[in-house]
Amino acid sequence: SHVALEARASLMAENASLARRLNNEILGLKGNVRVFCRLRPVLPHEECESLNVHLKDDCQRLTVYGAPELSVTGMSEKTRSWDFEFDHIFRQGTSQDTVFEEISLLVQSALDGYRVAILAYGQTGSGKTHTLIGGSESEEAGMIPRTVDSIFKEVEQLKQNGWEFEVHAALAEVYNDTVLDLLASPKAGEADEHQAGFRRVHVRDAAAVHALLRRANRERHVAATAANERSSRSHMVFQLSLGGHCVIPGQEREVSGQLSFVDLAGSERLQNTGAVAERLKEAQHINRSLSALGDVIEAVCRKSSRGTAAAAVHVPFRNSRLTMLLRDSLGGDSKTLMFVNVSPSQEHLGETLSSLRFASKVHACSVGVARRHVADISSSAHVDDSLDLEATGL
Repeated sequence: SHVALEARASLMAENASLARRLNNEILGLKGNVRVFCRLRPVLPHEECESLNVHLKDDCQRLTVYGAPELSVTGMSEKTRSWDFEFDHIFRQGTSQDTVFEEISLLVQSALDGYRVAILAYGQTGSGKTHTLIGGSESEEAGMIPRTVDSIFKEVEQLKQNGWEFEVHAALAEVYNDTVLDLLASPKAGEADEHQAGFRRVHVRDAAAVHALLRRANRERHVAATAANERSSRSHMVFQLSLGGHCVIPGQEREVSGQLSFVDLAGSERLQNTGAVAERLKEAQHINRSLSALGDVIEAVCRKSSRGTAAAAVHVPFRNSRLTMLLRDSLGGDSKTLMFVNVSPSQEHLGETLSSLRFASKVHACSVGVARRHVADISSSAHVDDSLDLEATGL
């Protein structure tokens, strides 16, 4: 009967709402700055000595071993080791599907009005772009295409609970400290608007976003270096802006979430890239912007821990175009996840240790509570996290 169907729909909305709220509470307990480490497997064409690394059973701690060294007397050998701890460590050969399972709750929280940033860090060739973009086969799809599919699937489900969403996509690269809009030449029929110096395109479904991603990938600055034959020479920033409103009479609410993915350029030291002329200039800009990113994350953490003295802490967002672009995503009220990608080669031990130390610094950060961007339309008042939103199904 009609009454039974309404009761069923109401029960489903209530259960979905409770699950979403529990998900956000779980994420809050895990912390608003998290670091995942991903160990890349050796590729078939690679001929190199494998990195000696031991991963503990809890998948949160690992030990990296150096090559055996002779003692001062030359009579014995010793091996140095370094210990690291992260929120999760993915073994070599972990599938893209398994990695996405670990971040799926986080990306969905953007639909609840949170700002979420996911960054991939590591040296050239360590697997950053594979993690975020992935391969052409569906099982090799990276975190970005999987997230796009998940978001639009969730948007369709939320329609049943009285919510309507508008989604805008933006793609930019930071190349030599200049922001370049990768969607600068819109095709006919694309509605767009400018924000923060680059275009936001209104997208109606996942297929439209996938098309934009393919277009942007062709535009991105890529070149060969000694570290990798196809090296990304820029940082790529992909953003989804999610604006939703509840259309149920008397329960009008609005949410505004943002999801940012950042495929950072390679973090290796200059002497290891074989960089000359233009490549050298690119590498210098890349390293300066990565250093500025570290400074910003450290300052945000200090600001969050200072309490009433927080106003005295300056966060140097303006030191780089990259950090200026990510200002909204890296603030103390957002949720941030960093992937640190690690090469499997012992030859790259120095770069691996450098990446893991940077990631450890980020992991040590304790940032304040993530804030939900929700408004009650009827009163134009901001809605606090603690409000009961079950009635509206979000």
